[in-house]
Amino acid sequence: MSPVPPVSTLSRRRFLETAAAAAAAPLIVPSRVLSGPRAPSAQMTFGCIGVGRQGRGDMQELIYRGLETGARVVAVCDVNAHRREDAQWLAERIYAAELGPAAGRGIAAYRDFRELLARPDVDGVLIATPDHWHGVQAVAAAQAGKDIYVEKPLTFTLAEGRRLVEAVRRNKRVLQVGSQQRSSIYFRLAAEAVRNRRIGTLRRIMVTLPVDSGQGDPRPMPVPGFLDYDLWIGPTEQEPFTEDRVHPMTSYERPGWMQIERTCRGMIANWGAHMIDSAQWGHGTDDTGPLEITASGEFPDRGLFDVHTTFKAEAVFADGVRLIMASGEPGVRFEGDGGWVSADRGKVQASDPALIRQTPAPGETGLPASANHMRNFLEAARRRADPIAPVETGHRSNSICLLTHLAMKLGRRLTWDPSAETFPHDAEAAARLDYPHRGPWK
Repeated sequence: MSPVPPVSTLSRRRFLETAAAAAAAPLIVPSRVLSGPRAPSAQMTFGCIGVGRQGRGDMQELIYRGLETGARVVAVCDVNAHRREDAQWLAERIYAAELGPAAGRGIAAYRDFRELLARPDVDGVLIATPDHWHGVQAVAAAQAGKDIYVEKPLTFTLAEGRRLVEAVRRNKRVLQVGSQQRSSIYFRLAAEAVRNRRIGTLRRIMVTLPVDSGQGDPRPMPVPGFLDYDLWIGPTEQEPFTEDRVHPMTSYERPGWMQIERTCRGMIANWGAHMIDSAQWGHGTDDTGPLEITASGEFPDRGLFDVHTTFKAEAVFADGVRLIMASGEPGVRFEGDGGWVSADRGKVQASDPALIRQTPAPGETGLPASANHMRNFLEAARRRADPIAPVETGHRSNSICLLTHLAMKLGRRLTWDPSAETFPHDAEAAARLDYPHRGPWK
């Protein structure tokens, strides 16, 4: 047997130097000027929980859109000290470049998200932690009176999703799910064509998603001193540390946790949270779900990585519309008895170009439009109104992702009651609506 590989090491100074090089591009964005002077009391303040591969970019987007809307990042939080200090340094550097040296000081840094949530002067949080943390942290944020931007998928389990919906409503919070395709003109135009019946009666929706690949090394390693691994594990089962289980210790490359079922459900929840959400938008089923679902997936031996690779699935809705999901180039296609329309992140197409209209015709319904997902959230928070991807919408889209994953694992057709959100007469499936939390993570 080959020796256990050492944990990748990098000095804190070198890590920050490497991060600085990666940050150069965003910092040349032209300065944003506020629409007018704002009193300090009018400024919204935010903390960023999870500033890794996705969270670091989201933090920068929040900073720049905040400069346009009167919001400011005042704190960052991460269990990895290198990433935490890099985010603190980067945020201060951006504010110094945009607003002057004095503005580039005072960003607080936390290891434990609970310390950030305890601050009464923080109005909202950005959550971009691994998937198994989303629901726990978002519920805690809602209970702490914070508005929330949380990356997709919304939650790790179906029951957790309903708990979050109730927590947001009970505490009168604004929540935006990071389903950025709701702010894409391509997907909005496709959805408008379907909702206005330009393709006739909708019969079928095709969703295709990318495929995970590669191997994960399961051999245990010493936990690096700059990582609070126990807090990273949090609400899932305790497992020995190995770099492939968490994230690269010396870069912001794609993390291994995205291919491990205890922390992520795979592409069905990763890209599925985007494309299935777009399918729901066009179908007009943002507040409900399918009645039944069947699915199968490949689970080859890939070492530590155990999420599905290729898959296929079919869900049936009360109106008879069939949602077909499979591996392929990411996109969504709506088929009706009078034509079809499709969208991906680069274009929108139709069987007849006349089906796609920038402006709805007289008598047609236009869907909400957003040019920027983060700005939409900040404006909604200021207005105390729902953003374009609110919590119920995110929960219903994520529910289809989780139902598909469960159908893959059980290997049989599942009957689902979208009103009661349960499996009638299927105790085994119902037992998987939630998962046991470890320690204090209730």
